[in-house]
Amino acid sequence: MTTRWNLFYRKQMEDPRFKELVEREIEALQLGVQIARLRKKGKLSQTKLAAMAEMSAPKISDLENAPRNVTIGTLIRVAHALGSRVEINFVPVTAVAKSQRRCIRAA
Repeated sequence: MTTRWNLFYRKQMEDPRFKELVEREIEALQLGVQIARLRKKGKLSQTKLAAMAEMSAPKISDLENAPRNVTIGTLIRVAHALGSRVEINFVPVTAVAKSQRRCIRAA
């Protein structure tokens, strides 16, 4: 079923600037989702994870819900508390995405 919201969203996604913003938000949220999944898998509360990582519970909440400007050191502390390790990969973007980013930055 197509709702008015779906139609509005599809129309907005035709705008390269809007699409870029949405894609950046999704990339950022993926980090938070990974942390939350690992925390729940380990049956840990945010408070317990925070104590294990030697940080505050609000910081864990921020990492899960709105990760911004996260340092590698913070990620390593959280990963170790979760019994994990941090792995960073650079993944090539498609040619279409590259050209859209050039257009957005030039505007």
